[in-house]
Amino acid sequence: MLNKIIFICCFLYPSVNATAQERDTVQWLSFEQLSDSLQTSPKKVLLFFHTDWCAYCRKMQNEIFTDKQIVEHINANYYAVRFDAESTDSVLFDNQLLINDSRKKRTGAYHDIAKLLASRNNTMAFPVTLILEKDFSVKQRYFEYLDRKKMWRALL
Repeated sequence: MLNKIIFICCFLYPSVNATAQERDTVQWLSFEQLSDSLQTSPKKVLLFFHTDWCAYCRKMQNEIFTDKQIVEHINANYYAVRFDAESTDSVLFDNQLLINDSRKKRTGAYHDIAKLLASRNNTMAFPVTLILEKDFSVKQRYFEYLDRKKMWRALL
């Protein structure tokens, strides 16, 4: 009997733990999923552009986008997209195919969608966070690390 209980617990625990983890992380969408979601149910949008080499990008992902209150607020009120600005994947968004002309990461060549949405004065500095209204108009653009207080101000 004890063996059965242990066996059942071993299989149930991972699913309970996964459910808890889902609540504690932002429900990130791809740009393709965002396009579909905006058509069916408009909502504010949070776009987060990062690179693999950006320490402040990782810090935001590890500290800000895992903060329980921030995660709950984003998941309840926003569609969120996290995008690697050096991605070599093609993106179909709003019936436009957007690409990175470079097929290699870490070359300083950025994806077209990052150039379009995350550049300032034709330069790139990461992390970049954009808050968009339901109609996809830009409410605010941040070209910096957002700590917890700044993120809350941005979201409200």
